[in-house]
Amino acid sequence: MSARGRFFVRGLMANQARWRKGLFGTWLNSVVTIATVVLLAAIVPPFVRWAVLDATWVGTAADCKAGTGACWAFIGAKLNFILYAFYPPPLHWRPVLVTLMLGGLLLLTAHPRAWRAATLLLWVLVPIASWLLLAGTVVGPTVPSNQWGGIPITLLVAMVCFSLAIPIAILLALARQSSMGGLRTLAIVFIEVMRGTPMVAILYVAMLILPMMIPGGQLIDKLGRAMILITLFWSAYVAEVVRAGLQAIPAGQYEAARALGLGYWRIMRFVVLPQALRLVIPALVNLAIGFLLATSLLATIGVFDLLNAAKTAAIDPNWLGFYDEAYLVAASIYFAICVIGSRYSLWLEQRLRQPR
Repeated sequence: MSARGRFFVRGLMANQARWRKGLFGTWLNSVVTIATVVLLAAIVPPFVRWAVLDATWVGTAADCKAGTGACWAFIGAKLNFILYAFYPPPLHWRPVLVTLMLGGLLLLTAHPRAWRAATLLLWVLVPIASWLLLAGTVVGPTVPSNQWGGIPITLLVAMVCFSLAIPIAILLALARQSSMGGLRTLAIVFIEVMRGTPMVAILYVAMLILPMMIPGGQLIDKLGRAMILITLFWSAYVAEVVRAGLQAIPAGQYEAARALGLGYWRIMRFVVLPQALRLVIPALVNLAIGFLLATSLLATIGVFDLLNAAKTAAIDPNWLGFYDEAYLVAASIYFAICVIGSRYSLWLEQRLRQPR
């Protein structure tokens, strides 16, 4: 056997040993493994029978109600509505293009080599272009925001609000650690008030109170008002994560930077913040995933995000009651996005920990 073959065999045997130890290495591991197998044996076969073997793949609602399995014909008929809500069907190329633009921006930004000023500029231009494209401002006809919905709105709100919340959160975290008493008190009050307020209440403030608080508030789009307050709301949570990273930096880092003659902002920019943000990558990704799922609360102010569009599709009189299939499709999309984000955070954490 060649050296490469022996190396492959040794790696395979090491993996098998690792799996064996993880599944049956202790009596507790063995009990958990056996219980998991029993649970899967009780759940998976009925689900496969419902989702595949007895499912209705084509036909009408009457055909689905005559069967005992899932109604995937409903998904085939209502998929466009689940993905794009009330956006006019002849103009579906717009939300499709917006989804591709936002997804492409995420993919471009995923690699650290793309972290440069041009990419930061794209994070400004792409959301603006997405908004103008959905609104039909440049290429008519115009479409009001109450007809937007589905996955483009979920991605747009999550990406824009989280990306804007990060710089605000960094400033809040620095202010909370500041030696200036007044600035520190203001930061603490803002963070604690936002963290102590439910997001639903924040959305109601954006819908009902904000237009009365600012001049010409009624001229600001409902979705725009919600995104402004969601950004401020999320920034309070991100600020606490960033502050935890700042507190984890040894005092010697600050002292060494001061000994080199660096000022406060140069110390933060070149010495402290790069290390602090690297330490809190898992927490930031966890928040981002939670915030993505929290966009479903936009339904409280009449914005049809992905989950609300799926729910609304199931109350169509022609396809009434197929909630299981609608929620399963929406959950699958959320799950795919969250799993990709989770695996990416692991990769990024390992890459940034490599010695330079």
